[in-house]
Order: sequence, then C-alpha cells, then structure tokens
Amino acid sequence: MPAERVRKAVAPVLVIGLLLSGAIGLRSFLAARSSQVIGGPYALMDTQGRDVTQSAFHGRYTLIYFGYTHCIDVCPLTLATVSQALDMLGPKAHRVVPIFISVDPSRDTPDVVGDYVRHFSPDIVGLTGSVMQIHTVIEEFHVMARRRATIADHMSDDYLMDHSSVLYLMDGENRLVSVLPVDSSPQEIADRLRRLLPAS
Repeated sequence: MPAERVRKAVAPVLVIGLLLSGAIGLRSFLAARSSQVIGGPYALMDTQGRDVTQSAFHGRYTLIYFGYTHCIDVCPLTLATVSQALDMLGPKAHRVVPIFISVDPSRDTPDVVGDYVRHFSPDIVGLTGSVMQIHTVIEEFHVMARRRATIADHMSDDYLMDHSSVLYLMDGENRLVSVLPVDSSPQEIADRLRRLLPAS
C-alpha cells in the first residue's frame, strides 16, 4: 500500500485513541504532525449555500473549529471564547478569519449554521456541506466525529455527536501554524495569536 494511503488510514485511528485518552494527548499528537499532514484542500458551502474552498481565504490566517449546532457545551463555549479573543487581539484581528465547520451535515444546513454562528459573532464564517464533503474535510484535518449511539436516539434527530475539539490556526496558504487548546481563556488565545501572527 502506498505511504500516502497508509498515512490516511492510520492517522484517524491514532487520533481516536488519543481522544479517548484525553484532550492533552490529542493536542500533543496534532502539534507533532507537520503542516503537510494536518489540513488540505476542501470544498464546502457557506451559510448562503454558496460553494467555498480554501482558496477563498488565500492570504489570510484562518482559525478553524469543527463542531455542530446541537452541541450543548464545548462548541458554544469555544465560539464565544474565540469571539472574545479576537476582540482582544487588536489590530491583528482583521488578519484572522474564524471558521466553524459542522461535523453534522444531516442537521446542519446552511440556514441552521448561519443562525447559529450569528449568535456569537458576525465575523465567524459558518461552513457545512454534504456528507461526502464533510467526510473529506474531517479526514484532511484528522478530526474524530461520530454519532453517539444510544437506544433513546435510534431513528431520531435528537442525538449528540462525539467529536475532537481543538482550534487549528492555518496560514494564508492553508498550512498548519499551530493547534490551540479550546480550554484556554480568551486572553490566553489572544496572546497566543499575537505571538504566532507575523508582525506585518
């Protein structure tokens, strides 16, 4: 099997294992990967139903978070934290595009995602897509996302998703710069971004 196919097959398994062992392990794993491993081209839809690829953000840093709109805790907290952090960042904030990508395409239509991200900030770009489009992008970023299987939610739209939860800072060429922990305070994230972003 070619090395590229081996990498694609093995990495998600490692991520799931590290997720189960704790968020710190997951962050360590992702931080140890090169920019050639984490991230890649994607084709999704914005909240107006328009096609969006990574090239739409060429030349600007993106702070990407994968979650879903029915999330009851970490997703809303993370988006609120990101919004506050960018408010604290100052002049450099205009160089960063915060992006929310749904891992729940069955329920997260463009309209649903649009209503969701507007609760946090008008600057957050909400993206979703077909099942195949979402599958492709979460593979590129080695995101673990799976429906939580319970008897109660069988054949129901009222279900939860288990998913990895980190912030990916990508540069203007869609290359990984850093993985930021979501349990940081807004000030900590703002300080980290200030250090990571170039001076000019």
